[in-house]
Amino acid sequence: MLHEHEVRQMVEKVLAELLQSQSQGQDAGASCCGGGCECSTTIEDGFIDDITVQDLKEQFFVPDPVDREGYLRMKQYTPARLGVWRAGPRYNTLSSLRFRADHASAQDAVFSDVSEEFVKAHQFVEGITKCANKDEYITRPDLGRILSPETVERFKKELKAGAKVQIMVGDGLSSAAIEANIPDVIPAILQGLRKHGIETGPIPFVKYCRVGAMDHVGEITGADVVCCLIGERPGLVTAESMSAYIAYKPTINMPEARRTVVSNIHKGGTPPAEAGAHIADLLKTILDKKVSGIDLKL
Repeated sequence: MLHEHEVRQMVEKVLAELLQSQSQGQDAGASCCGGGCECSTTIEDGFIDDITVQDLKEQFFVPDPVDREGYLRMKQYTPARLGVWRAGPRYNTLSSLRFRADHASAQDAVFSDVSEEFVKAHQFVEGITKCANKDEYITRPDLGRILSPETVERFKKELKAGAKVQIMVGDGLSSAAIEANIPDVIPAILQGLRKHGIETGPIPFVKYCRVGAMDHVGEITGADVVCCLIGERPGLVTAESMSAYIAYKPTINMPEARRTVVSNIHKGGTPPAEAGAHIADLLKTILDKKVSGIDLKL
């Protein structure tokens, strides 16, 4: 067993050697670049491949699997991270980097805004809730359900009163979902409604929007049915998932059970054009039966 003074001597010796090696390294660096020697830095032309391009259903790292084809068939039924393998007790490098990249995409979707150019290009009637900024939107969901006084006045003037169907768009928790899906889903909904002989008016866009904001829009317009297209909270599979919340004659503070939901609208789930056609038929059914949510029996 080592005595205390022996341990102290060993520590002092190690520290002295460490300080000496650091000092020699600094002297070598100074003599290299300060004395006219020819130091060169190689800069390579190229780029780092985007690791998020590959479909998770096709990504497979298990070495020497017993049934590779069976494993890959199983992966086709779910976007879950199966077959990521490991390096010792941790994930391998590519699996870990892909996880961090997908997490970064989800954060970007939450904290970025739908571009003003996108809103203007679709001729939406712009509005905002009582949230002053994104931080308040995240921490105060109650304020995201109520429109600002200025927005209330604008919607009263510019939206169609007493419409059978009022479509609205809200950024929700994913601006990426809105920009990815709205260009396809709204034309499909409008085409389906025209087929049923149902006309709609101008479409509002609500910034910092929670689902409950559709209730406020319903009370302002007096529409029979309100359909809110809103970006959903992103996950690690996709940051572009959108949902359609539909309610018959919605009112502020109504029970959540009165809403009918079409979710998972994105290119890896229900394609937006297909979802739009389904939503149009669902709107017609709700109008005919005059109920929505759990009271709607399909």
